[in-house]
Amino acid sequence: MNRQSSLEFSTPGRGTSDITDAVARVVAESGVQTGLVHVFVQHTSCSLTITENADPDVRRDLDTILGRLAPDGDPAYRHDLEGPDDMAAHARSVLTDTGVTIPIGRGRLLLGTWQGIFLWEHRTDAQVRHVIVTVLGD
Repeated sequence: MNRQSSLEFSTPGRGTSDITDAVARVVAESGVQTGLVHVFVQHTSCSLTITENADPDVRRDLDTILGRLAPDGDPAYRHDLEGPDDMAAHARSVLTDTGVTIPIGRGRLLLGTWQGIFLWEHRTDAQVRHVIVTVLGD
């Protein structure tokens, strides 16, 4: 039993959005009891991550760290067609990842107690993002 779904999320701008429940619904609807789910975002200026789901300060601190690694408006950037956050958003996406894979057991995501799946928006303005969820297994 394999299934692939496309999900759409609106982000308010830079920061994280918890998409765990949406991915869990796709897994539940697939009927797969044991397997894997792969989650992939179809963009180059946002990413996906599995991280702390209880304390939002963790995600804010991670955004601060990425801001130090890839600051907006660095004069060394050549690519700035869409504004000072343009190249920084691409760099942040490359430094993180555009896909995550999670095991499935008993028809559920096997995430740890404090883990969640987050869409991490790297642009400062609101965006619409497309995520592909592929469920593989028995």
